[in-house]
Amino acid sequence: MTATEAKPFSTAAESPETVTEQAPARGTDREAAERSAVERRRDWRAQYSTRLFVTDLVLVTGAMALAYLVRFGPNDAVTAHGGVSYTGVAVLFVAGWVLSLQIAGSRDYRVLGTGVQEYQRLFQATFGWFGAVAIICVAFKLDIARGFSLIALPVGLVALLIGRKAWRTWLVRRRVRTGEHSSAVVVVGSGHRTSVVVRELLRSPASGYRLVGVALPEGDQLDEDLHEHGLPVGRLHDAVPFMRRLGGDTIAVSGGEALRGIDTKRMSWQLEAGKEHMVLSAGLLDVAGPRMSMRPVAGLSLIHVETPRLTGWRALAKGLMDYVGAGLLTIVLSPVLLVVALLVKITDPGPVLYKQQRIGQSGKPFQMLKFRSMVVNADQQLTDLLAEQGTSGTPLFKIQDDPRVTRIGGVLRRYSLDELPQLFNVLIGSMSLVGPRPQVPAEVQLYDDAAHRRLLVKPGLTGLWQVSGRSDLNWEEAIRLDLYYVENWSMTGDLQILTRTLRAVFGSNGAY
Repeated sequence: MTATEAKPFSTAAESPETVTEQAPARGTDREAAERSAVERRRDWRAQYSTRLFVTDLVLVTGAMALAYLVRFGPNDAVTAHGGVSYTGVAVLFVAGWVLSLQIAGSRDYRVLGTGVQEYQRLFQATFGWFGAVAIICVAFKLDIARGFSLIALPVGLVALLIGRKAWRTWLVRRRVRTGEHSSAVVVVGSGHRTSVVVRELLRSPASGYRLVGVALPEGDQLDEDLHEHGLPVGRLHDAVPFMRRLGGDTIAVSGGEALRGIDTKRMSWQLEAGKEHMVLSAGLLDVAGPRMSMRPVAGLSLIHVETPRLTGWRALAKGLMDYVGAGLLTIVLSPVLLVVALLVKITDPGPVLYKQQRIGQSGKPFQMLKFRSMVVNADQQLTDLLAEQGTSGTPLFKIQDDPRVTRIGGVLRRYSLDELPQLFNVLIGSMSLVGPRPQVPAEVQLYDDAAHRRLLVKPGLTGLWQVSGRSDLNWEEAIRLDLYYVENWSMTGDLQILTRTLRAVFGSNGAY
């Protein structure tokens, strides 16, 4: 590396002006800077929110029109009790529904693009509005056809979810491919704390935060593994002007001893209201926003973190979803189950089902079911194959190009059809539809204290790491995703994982 290339990571006292002068060497020029300035002036948040508003209005109107036609036909003179036209009722329904989506913050840019809060707010707004209508009808003895509402609610909600999913897919692709529709972020703080935040932002380009630089104390630097990214480095005392020179609009404070509370205040005072923003890292990785709340106490801003719980109504709701979902899936997929069982039986001698001891909730062992996809004596060959691959002491071991897999087994594993008998595990209560995948006792013995938290919930037929990388994730990444699930469970999250499972199964990589 030349002296010029190492310049951005110099630990010597270096002026921000000197750092900025290196920008042309990193491929930025005047034309790119002008384009960046134009993009900054254009408020993408307002534009995107407007698109969502128009889409919501069209979809809700369509749902109400469909409900009207199904319930009353093309007759436009139908009236409710008291002579009120149902056309007017439909218009009020549309206006109230769209307004509820706005009040619930479903179009707030802070929840767009990632996470489940956007979908949760859709549910809250929809059921809140229809609940309010029901209360008003009871209180004022209004007789509105229930069938009208019962058609409009599910149709409209499904349409809204599909519409938001389509816009989210578009938004994420733009963020990942071009960096557009994202906040341009400069991370401020001490070297190691800043490095942690930088890694997370680089890992998640779809999150809506595009990293453009870092501001560090004099004599500090990023961790060595981040040098290859060539991020411009400024100094703490000049963080806000440095951000503006890079075309940024957001300061992300990572913290550290070198950054005092008064320094953070002064930076916030320099930001242009409504156009430039500040976000603070709590230093709590893998703890989702709904578990955190800000509480002012004696002049301090304290972050309260709720203890993760899957008890009471939450446990009841998850259990109900498991039993109902597994029951329906078993009925719907029964022809597939029969065909696969027949193929396994006629293509390779041996039993149709493979039973293996796995570790479930609270460390209790159970027999997990699968369609047999390997030769009969596969377990006896495992030790030698792992030793040959060099992963005999690694949790979450996988064998690529496994010679034990049968011809039909390769197809079953590619599309996860071998996992379908685990629906019966869900029905008898040893597994859940969604959760950390169950592991064999030998793997559990290799757990550290953090990994043991996977056992706080029932293991799942599918899980967060299955839809985030399938079999290609290493142990550290997989355990991190599983712990995130355990710490931040939600019903909406489970539904999202189930829908993403189909895409992961039928994607280009599949499983092995």
